[in-house]
Amino acid sequence: MKIFRFLLGLLLPPVGVFLTVGVGPTLLINILLTLLGWLPGSIHAVWVIAKHEEQTNAERGSY
Repeated sequence: MKIFRFLLGLLLPPVGVFLTVGVGPTLLINILLTLLGWLPGSIHAVWVIAKHEEQTNAERGSY
């Protein structure tokens, strides 16, 4: 599932962010960045997905 979210984050940034964090300010920021250009939206999406994975792993106690 993690790789699928990263691929969606690259190809369809808002969908990847939505599947990772749901509806909220992060998704709105990503939609705005994607409207400004595909690259800013993709970079933000990959960053959000990576940070979410990092936090999830930290909560589980594994890195």
